[in-house]
Amino acid sequence: MSEPPDSGRPSTRATNRRQVLAWALWDCGSTGLNAIAVTFVFNIYLTDTVADDLPSDTSPSVWLGVALFVAGLAIAVFAPVTGIWVDAEWRRRRMLAALTGVSVLLTASMYLIRDDYRYFVAGLILLAVTSACTELATVPYNAMLRQLSTPQTSGRVSGFGWGMGYLGTVVLLLLIYAGFTSGDGDTRGLLDIPAAEGQNVRAALLLTAVWFGLFAVPVLVAVPSGARPPDAGLQRIGFIGAYRKLWSEVLGEWRRDRHVVYYLLASAVFRDGLAGIFTFGALLGVSVYGVSGADILLFGVAANVVAGIGAVLGGFLDDRLGSKAVIVGSLAAMVVAGTTLMTLSGVLAFWICGLLLCLFIGPSQSSARTLMLHLSAEGKEGIAFGLYTTTGRAVSFLAPSLFAAFVYAFGTDRAGMAGLCVVLFAGLLAMLAVRVPHRPN
Repeated sequence: MSEPPDSGRPSTRATNRRQVLAWALWDCGSTGLNAIAVTFVFNIYLTDTVADDLPSDTSPSVWLGVALFVAGLAIAVFAPVTGIWVDAEWRRRRMLAALTGVSVLLTASMYLIRDDYRYFVAGLILLAVTSACTELATVPYNAMLRQLSTPQTSGRVSGFGWGMGYLGTVVLLLLIYAGFTSGDGDTRGLLDIPAAEGQNVRAALLLTAVWFGLFAVPVLVAVPSGARPPDAGLQRIGFIGAYRKLWSEVLGEWRRDRHVVYYLLASAVFRDGLAGIFTFGALLGVSVYGVSGADILLFGVAANVVAGIGAVLGGFLDDRLGSKAVIVGSLAAMVVAGTTLMTLSGVLAFWICGLLLCLFIGPSQSSARTLMLHLSAEGKEGIAFGLYTTTGRAVSFLAPSLFAAFVYAFGTDRAGMAGLCVVLFAGLLAMLAVRVPHRPN
């Protein structure tokens, strides 16, 4: 990251719509997999069903938290190394294919986890490794953004990718709910799959694996990997060597433009706030605002639709106004919406303010990725996004800890929103101090 990014040189790349669509379809598959395997279905199946008779005084949720913590630690350790490896454009598609393939196989292997506490540890291992692989795969995936866009179109391309991710989540959630998990009794869903031994959930994981695999194929076929240089065999770099190179790159970037490092820290803070809104939003809707358990799923679907629309629209604004302006404006709007929600009560207030929050989550996430691209130097996208992933993991304790601290201090779940707003506001202030390069017209 030693050359000034987007320094005004005209881009020789043109946006290829077929390749952009292929790239965005991977996001459609991976986001859906994360929603089913890590967030909504398999994790709940593990803690509530598989481990319901676990012979231990420790709650299954605690063991789930430990497993995800280990996964996060692995991501923080390996993401910068992955970034070093995929700085070479010809390695990106290979690394993406490898990590995607492992994720698909592990997700399919979740079918083997029966409703028996003896499978609990194996399920946790599958969940943790799948979570780590899918997030590490975003390093080469995000680095491809420069191959597929120009400085004038990167915002809308990034926004389109996020939008497809949200769309994929909605469609897959509805498919699995309708076909595999709805209803009660001995069989579930429109497919009448037996619930015994968790067969319906396990079958849903097979569909999820196929879903990701199918949507991952286009990017691996349509997006070129770049020419392998003749001396590629001499460019091999090990784990320790990668960290040495990473340290020298960070020092060089610090000397050249410290605002790149400032942005990595600022984005880590506000991205954790965005994750906190999604993580704790459903909890607040049920416990504070009276949304029923059935309706919260409908809210989740609506939230993903609205966030996807926001990401696409925000991408166009990004190309016109700049990434920083979109991020700052979105964060400010979210702080206002979150603060307003704390003063209101009732289901209607939650739906209105909650969907407003989601409307601005999409643009914030999309423009955060785009700005990282613009701040990275040509050919250094892998290192940039490796650090981007690592710093995000390094501060992932902020939103959960402040949410819990405010709930504890004020004795009500409603106060947890204040903790999330504090994280978003801190990220907003940090972003105001970041200087970004002028984007050529």
